[in-house]
Amino acid sequence: MVRDKQQIERYLRDDTPLHVYELGDLDDFFWPHTLWYGLDRGSHPAALVLLYTGMELPALMALTSGDQTSMEELLSEVIHLLPDRCYCHLTPGLEQVVQSVFRLESHGRHVKMTLTDPDQVNSEAVKNAERLGREDEVELVAFYRECYPDNWFDPRMLDTGKYFGLRRDSCIVSVAGIHVYSPAYRVAALGNITTWPALRGQGLARTVTASLCRDLLETVDCIGLNVKADNAPAIRCYERLGFTAIGDYEEFMALKKACL
Repeated sequence: MVRDKQQIERYLRDDTPLHVYELGDLDDFFWPHTLWYGLDRGSHPAALVLLYTGMELPALMALTSGDQTSMEELLSEVIHLLPDRCYCHLTPGLEQVVQSVFRLESHGRHVKMTLTDPDQVNSEAVKNAERLGREDEVELVAFYRECYPDNWFDPRMLDTGKYFGLRRDSCIVSVAGIHVYSPAYRVAALGNITTWPALRGQGLARTVTASLCRDLLETVDCIGLNVKADNAPAIRCYERLGFTAIGDYEEFMALKKACL
């Protein structure tokens, strides 16, 4: 297990856009909920995976943009240390290692995007978007339950001040937030972006996302997000805001075969 933040950061900075989530999890806000496993190659790991335990369902992140051999070796070493049930983000091909011990249920291919043209965000009209906080928690939980029931929303993320919403008749109708945010590491990953179904297609998500990004750019240098590869409307929205696809990966629900 690796607990040296500087060593971890050096590895992740080889591809900041790919590892924006993991870099954010180095922040003290998230760090207590992380377990890091590395393939030892001296002062710089040859491969690194993260198990995030801050949610009810632990999440495994095993992503690489280079030679997958080292990552395959690392996963083979740590696969038996993982919890009986977890959610996996895997570079395509790595599922072959994980499924030696786990039964995998695919949740589809996803695209990683990063903000490459901040001028697009800054040119977007953001009128009426408001910052959301803990006082909006009950309403926001109900909103997500209705409009985005499969989302990963941790109410304590509201403490970051990085959630923005639009209201109609005093009710929340569109929201953009973050999964991770670290001013210390100057990265953020967007998440929990959705609009009331009857109002989709009106540009509301673009407005709240632009508001959030403009706020984030005051304290971070890299903003990323994950989106399902078949969600063409969302991808078009992010492209209009200056985001570019930088890679893909696959998501899986994993259940240890011994527990079946």
